[in-house]
Amino acid sequence: MEQRFLIDTNIVIYYANGMIPPTHFAQVSDIFRQSFLISTVTKVEVLGWHKISPENQAHLKQFISHAKVIYINEDIEAKAIEIRQLQKMGIADALIAATAVCYSLTLVTRNVKDFEHIQGLVLYNPFAEN
Repeated sequence: MEQRFLIDTNIVIYYANGMIPPTHFAQVSDIFRQSFLISTVTKVEVLGWHKISPENQAHLKQFISHAKVIYINEDIEAKAIEIRQLQKMGIADALIAATAVCYSLTLVTRNVKDFEHIQGLVLYNPFAEN
């Protein structure tokens, strides 16, 4: 079975703005081409940032239009509750992590420390040293 990925908010922003490290750029580009999956939470975080300029919002909205958005369902909701009961964690990160776990997706994120305690969650950090 082919590995599939859920792309965290920070990686969407970094990629859309050309800020992925050159050593990982080809792999991250492949992930966006083959598995551009995001949580609805990521869509809200990216487009709802209060300091976003109208131009950047338009650019990111067009970019995100190519993603498949995974919406919160009862399974994701239950898993997010479980995650939050085990460890103090923000709602947005808990929902993103729960989405990745429920759909057996590798979470692509720079914020590994926010997620590394979650059992069953596979992480890929394109900013990590090789």
